[in-house]
Amino acid sequence: MKWVRNKLDQVRKPFEPGEKYEKFAPAINAFDTFLFTPNHTTKKGAHIRDVVDLKRTMITVVLALVPALLFGMWNTGAQYLYQERGLASVLDVPFWDAFIEGAILVLPLIIVSYVVGLTIEFIFAIYRGHEVNEGYLVTGLLIPMIFPVDIPLWMLALSVAFAVLIGKEAFGGTGMNILNPALTARAFAFFAYPLYMSGNEVWVANGNTDAVSGETILGTLASGSYDGEISGAASNAVAFSNTSAASEPTVLAGVDFYDMFMGFIPGSVAETSALMIIIGAIILIATKVGSWRIILGGLIGGVAMGLIFNFFGGLGEDFVNQLVAGGQITMDEVLNDAGAVAALDLGGWDATLLEMGTNQLFNFPFYQHLVVGSILFGIVFMATDPVSAAQTLKGKWIYGILIGFFGLLIRIFNPAYPEGIMLAILLLNVFAPTIDHYVIQGNINKRKKRLKKAKVQLQAA
Repeated sequence: MKWVRNKLDQVRKPFEPGEKYEKFAPAINAFDTFLFTPNHTTKKGAHIRDVVDLKRTMITVVLALVPALLFGMWNTGAQYLYQERGLASVLDVPFWDAFIEGAILVLPLIIVSYVVGLTIEFIFAIYRGHEVNEGYLVTGLLIPMIFPVDIPLWMLALSVAFAVLIGKEAFGGTGMNILNPALTARAFAFFAYPLYMSGNEVWVANGNTDAVSGETILGTLASGSYDGEISGAASNAVAFSNTSAASEPTVLAGVDFYDMFMGFIPGSVAETSALMIIIGAIILIATKVGSWRIILGGLIGGVAMGLIFNFFGGLGEDFVNQLVAGGQITMDEVLNDAGAVAALDLGGWDATLLEMGTNQLFNFPFYQHLVVGSILFGIVFMATDPVSAAQTLKGKWIYGILIGFFGLLIRIFNPAYPEGIMLAILLLNVFAPTIDHYVIQGNINKRKKRLKKAKVQLQAA
């Protein structure tokens, strides 16, 4: 490493103060800082020296992301090869075949994300005359991890540029952003290119097979083809082209809670494996980089919302069964014939019960809601962003609980996109300062009352 240190010292001479390329110093300094601990010392003001600087904090988050990323690479390749080869299970795919195939597909996303994002960071650092911060180390990895693997690279590049320019640099750069930059990138792609970001199908193959797609569990549930029992049926989920849940109702047959928890299902690159996400959460909590209050609060909010919907979904199912038992309509008509349902001419609470009884997301078990889709990944890695999250201890609880609450609420009631954690976190990012304000104001008012009471007691004495 001494040889590398000497070479870097030689390269940076033209970038030193007073030299020809002084204004480009942030670029070479960023590379230097990435490889070595900065060798300069603070000369003004009072500072507390800490071994955990911004770079080490960001590296810790990257290490926490590695398990989910590596599994996502394997799962991406396994989902494709499982479909292409017509195998009985993704576990029948040879490990290295799946991992190499997935890496070939995922690595270009990571490269584009870092190249575009860091280029913009360097430009702003040079323009503003400050050093390049290490904040994009995490953002640059998070963005490709939450995108579908088939997203065109130019769309990803535009999303990254929007996130860095509008979501971050417009507010002043690292530490000043109101919204989570990675989710800002996904939100941009979601609203600008909805066909590539939503729907009930995700891409699991490459050009060797025409338009092979695998349906997400949430997409199938939203389409109404879930029969209340994912596990237990024989699987015939083979390669198919541009199918929908209605035409391929057994695509999820054989998928049980174990598969969903481990991540052997289609989805965005790193969202599928709850186990790998939990490992990352343990790393964040153990190193105190991520707030356990936000994570636990998000889980509490999600479980509470899931239990509420399960309760009302049960009422709806009972009502539908009564209609079927009374001969007013058949179950097939309930699920597939909108005209027959309209002919019942139900109104008020009865219409609501019918809707709840036929919306399969209402009846999906609350604990399974937490292991499908991106809710767990969002709570662990997005909601805990220290810049855009609430800062007070009580505020973190409120912030986390509301994210879990709204995440499931949007997932169940949004017919176009059966997922809600992205919008829930962005919404709470906006309200985080307000939450902190009222928590602090509440503490101030409590102390004022305590002081007033003490004065009264003193006067009485």
